[in-house]
Amino acid sequence: MSEEQLTPELRALRSRIGAHAKWAKEPDRSAATAKARRAQLDRFDKQVDPDGVLSPQERAKRSESARKEYYTRLAYLSAQARRARKGGAA
Repeated sequence: MSEEQLTPELRALRSRIGAHAKWAKEPDRSAATAKARRAQLDRFDKQVDPDGVLSPQERAKRSESARKEYYTRLAYLSAQARRARKGGAA
């Protein structure tokens, strides 16, 4: 079956197989994802202090708020999508 013939469900299953195979061989998951976690945190630092003028303490406080806002917004949108899929009011 070619790539074009795969349904979204089959592509998702194939991706999950690959992910499980990778993590089954990974001796240190934390080290394997450290660079990505750091990049994500740096994203919020740059968002709240693009010119680098805030003190480290103030930048950390604002960055934490920006991070919480981002994930709270994702949770809100996810809840809306679940409600819509169930046929509920948005």
